[in-house]
Amino acid sequence: MPALEKLDLTGEIVWLGRTTDRDATLRSTPISGATLSFAGLPGEDHAGETRRSCSRVAHLYDRGTDIRNTRQLSVLSEEELVATAAEMGVERLDPADVGASMVVRGIPDFTHLPPSTRLQAPSGATLVVDMENRPCHLPAKVIDETAPGKGAAFKAAARNRRGVTAWVERPGEIAIGDPLRLFVPAQPAWKGWSEAAMGKA
Repeated sequence: MPALEKLDLTGEIVWLGRTTDRDATLRSTPISGATLSFAGLPGEDHAGETRRSCSRVAHLYDRGTDIRNTRQLSVLSEEELVATAAEMGVERLDPADVGASMVVRGIPDFTHLPPSTRLQAPSGATLVVDMENRPCHLPAKVIDETAPGKGAAFKAAARNRRGVTAWVERPGEIAIGDPLRLFVPAQPAWKGWSEAAMGKA
């Protein structure tokens, strides 16, 4: 059995964008297509083959340590964005408001894709899922600019729907409308997770 299994399931890129300066705003600027490199999406503030470690890995490294960048792109599900918007009480949640790099349609339970899942475009460009992108408070200010008073509801509404972070395994062209082939790791769930959790109880 191969290490990765191709599923009879194909997603579609329905939105692309880039955030050029996170210090200025988290908001993404929509684009129609791009050429991915090993560093990620050109012009994107999250791009780079390495990054400075942050609070997410504070138990591993001193803050600011140079580490491999597996958070080059923020990839979300169109269906999950719709569900998040409904829970927030807004008609629509603009992907740009949450700093999205890519929005995909047609893959169920997208946020919980297993780490090391591959998403492959027709050009051969391939993204590797790093992990679930946990919701935070940062999009609240941007959301309030288009939906006043609603930003604070995002973090709770986006739980289990915030999408994933991903990195480029193979460079290539991507564009809105591209199908994405899905490959998932051929391995069972790790039983040690529940066993370790029980040991701490």
